[in-house]
Amino acid sequence: MNPALYACLYVREFPAQAILRLRPDLRAEPVAILEGEAPRQFICSRNTRAHALGVAAGMTRAEMEVFPAVTLLPRSCAEESSARAALLQCAGRFSPRIEDRSEDTIFCSILDVAGTEKLFGPPATLAKDLLAAVCDLGIYAGVVISANLHAAICLARSLPIRSAVIPTGEEARVLAPLPLSVLQLTPEQQETFARWGISSLGALAALPEKELIVRLGQDGRRLRQFARGEAPHLLVPTPSAFTLEEQMQLDSPVELLDSLLFVLGVLLDHLIARATAHILALASVTVHLTLEGGATHTRTVRPALPGNDRRLWLKLLHLELQAHPPHAAIVSVTLTADPGSTSKVQMGLFSPQLPEPDHLDITLARIRSIVGKQNAGSAVLEDTHRSDAFRMAAFAVPPAQPAAAPKGRTSGAIRRLRPAEPVTVLLRQRTPASFFFRNQRYKVERAYGPWFSSGDWWGANCWSVEKWDLTAHSGDSFLCCCLACHPMKQDWRIEALYD
Repeated sequence: MNPALYACLYVREFPAQAILRLRPDLRAEPVAILEGEAPRQFICSRNTRAHALGVAAGMTRAEMEVFPAVTLLPRSCAEESSARAALLQCAGRFSPRIEDRSEDTIFCSILDVAGTEKLFGPPATLAKDLLAAVCDLGIYAGVVISANLHAAICLARSLPIRSAVIPTGEEARVLAPLPLSVLQLTPEQQETFARWGISSLGALAALPEKELIVRLGQDGRRLRQFARGEAPHLLVPTPSAFTLEEQMQLDSPVELLDSLLFVLGVLLDHLIARATAHILALASVTVHLTLEGGATHTRTVRPALPGNDRRLWLKLLHLELQAHPPHAAIVSVTLTADPGSTSKVQMGLFSPQLPEPDHLDITLARIRSIVGKQNAGSAVLEDTHRSDAFRMAAFAVPPAQPAAAPKGRTSGAIRRLRPAEPVTVLLRQRTPASFFFRNQRYKVERAYGPWFSSGDWWGANCWSVEKWDLTAHSGDSFLCCCLACHPMKQDWRIEALYD
């Protein structure tokens, strides 16, 4: 059995980082996040540049008036939820056992990485790879690996943005210089330790255990175990479903489609990066727009093949929203994607060249924007006896199949006339005797029929047809045809010619 080994992924100022990951244009500026309702709003999180200017958590909006250079944004629980899901999915690439120990403004997850050396290398390499994967999401974090879970958390709380590994058996030595604030003490415990002159974990670990229990009870024993890196813990994995969703609250209502495409591009970048990390592609993308007044506008784009081409998805969304624009200004955007496999279509060696799937998808989207979605796609025959009955279905690339050789003999061919050509028919005893077709009079020699078919009698599209197969001649010309009559319209037409 592999010895215990844990990796702590720790993200400070999580509300600010969750918002700035979707706003790359604001990362170089001082930003602070407001929580609460006016006029009692206060600062709950800020980025590094705002912290350097002196912005502290808990400041009110009135106190922020002395910092005119700081951009103030409201806290978004939806964007934090998307960022938390992205981080958990990123951590899931390194371990299936993950415990979420996040707090109000802190994201903290524990990964059980015991026995993963053959997959990801030594602990130091795993920590750097995990840190790099999180940075690719636009979030800056710290990663600490240790055999003791609480030791990893304590060191992560005091470290800047970097990775570290605590050697097994040296937890007490590594934790000794850390301040007591990493233990998250209660105000009473802070006051007690301040009176005793205890300010570091090393000083706390040196206190005798029995005397500490006498004065602080079992909490004193637990704190001493934390300081020495000996506190036991049983990992409780947090189940999480794999979802591809990104949300963004807009700073101001957006009416122009070009401005919305900039936001969609940022969200698509994150969706594609998350799908690519799991060796998946985007099979469909649904854009859910929340409009002013509480209304919603939802559109779905599903190309012929899954893919991760950002320009393709952005163009398809552009054409879809251009054909079906929202009727009010947009206040928030949510992108949801269905994952699919990144399979390729293998064409035959001597088959004709076909257009690229992405080019074909864009062409179909442009056609749909002109003729309507219901009039573009692939024709699919309906399960009915009605002639030429079909419906339009979404275009899909069928799997390549070898052509089957014809079996048996063929004695003739039928040529459908589209549209069917009207004729004048003379009946004798309710059987066609002669007819005029293409300015010639034909005399019927043999008539086979009639064959009756009808359907949809239960609705408004009721239909009925009477068909005859005829052989006729006009002088030296000979004609074999299929003659159809619509009893409800008394309309005779030739639908097909037989060779």
